[in-house]
Amino acid sequence: MEQQIGDWRDYLRHRESVPDSDADELEGRLREEMAGLARAGLAPDETFLVAVRRLGEVDEATRRFLQVRVGRHPRQATPVRPGAGEAVPVRRANFYAVIGLAAGAGLSVKLPAFFGIPMSDGNEEFYLRNAALFALPWVFAYFGLQRGLTRRYWVAAGAGFAAAALLLNSYPFDTGGQTFALVVLHSPIACWALVAIAHTGGMWRSAGRRMHFVRFSGGLFIQYVLIALGGGVLTGLFLLAFQAIGIDAEPLAQRWLLPCGAAGALVVAAWLVDAKQSVVESMAPVLTRVFTPLFAAMLVAFLVTMLATGRTVGADRVVLIGFDLILVVVLGLVLFAMSARDPRAEPGLFDGLQLTLVVAALIVDLLALTAILSRIGEFGFSANKLAALGENLILLANLSGTAWRLVGFVRGSRPFRDLERWQTAFLPVYSGWALVVVAAFPPLFAFS
Repeated sequence: MEQQIGDWRDYLRHRESVPDSDADELEGRLREEMAGLARAGLAPDETFLVAVRRLGEVDEATRRFLQVRVGRHPRQATPVRPGAGEAVPVRRANFYAVIGLAAGAGLSVKLPAFFGIPMSDGNEEFYLRNAALFALPWVFAYFGLQRGLTRRYWVAAGAGFAAAALLLNSYPFDTGGQTFALVVLHSPIACWALVAIAHTGGMWRSAGRRMHFVRFSGGLFIQYVLIALGGGVLTGLFLLAFQAIGIDAEPLAQRWLLPCGAAGALVVAAWLVDAKQSVVESMAPVLTRVFTPLFAAMLVAFLVTMLATGRTVGADRVVLIGFDLILVVVLGLVLFAMSARDPRAEPGLFDGLQLTLVVAALIVDLLALTAILSRIGEFGFSANKLAALGENLILLANLSGTAWRLVGFVRGSRPFRDLERWQTAFLPVYSGWALVVVAAFPPLFAFS
């Protein structure tokens, strides 16, 4: 199977002169399609041929490769394709592995209690510190097994998670201090980079693989929220049923069901998104097309109102945090929209709406930066203000480059690939800044 993929890639590079970056993205799509077909029960050779045929429906170079291949192997000209209405069976071994990993994530939440650190008795700070380490190593393990990662990736990830655990639990934070809150918020982002390496199969330098990871991350958020809502309803019914017979099951729910379920659900959500990628991809265009114009209208209305009234953005910390959240949501919409868009489609009205959204977000980011610098000038540096300053500067660079490239794409002078490469290039920047906040900020600000 790997030899066939190599032959296909060599054909793209040498016969069709496809750039390596585009070949990486096409290979990522091909492997995702093959993985889905394998879960449907097809043999490896069949998964390759069917996946290439499907990819050839949207890629001319792959279509020509398929014509050459079919010419050499006539018996493979009409591969069997599962019907659109057929249910996709799940391999039992894979299902049991996922259940085992989810159970491991859930039990890892309870593991500290066996060493004298229960979830009650004032140990909430410990569990907040280590929240990212209860579930993310198990998500990495799932993708490591699925992608067949080599030993060096497993060793590197194990060292990374171990270093994170050592760092998070050795810092003497002040209770309720700024650096503690920053570490709790940024440590999952830093650890998420390790999951990205596993999801991309170690090919994290590929822009196409990174965009696939963006698509997965958005789908994971949607899937996890749905599981959480269902879990909340189930927990409520569980408490109601036991209350009917005079038994208070709330301690059991608080100590076992909710924490263990929250950790295990992340593994299950990752598996569902990975197994049903096409379903998630069909949801992305709907969500982005609904919320992009709404957010664009909101930001434009805010800017127009501010100009009409002559008011400026307040320097209150809560206000600045709110602005940062808005910018993060806007960036998420842009990334999710790009991951769901056909890069070969011509620019249209929706791309103009995206440009409006990005430009409005860029202006809001400049206003937020002005307010942050004003607070720094008035009160001096603090951990919160420095973290916000760094994040807003990164957002400013990201949004500026996105606006510039989006203008070029709308005008027809730039390909859509430039936008994808620009956005995916910033993913390690955000992870790197999160790592700096987690590792350097606590000692820099005396753990206060």
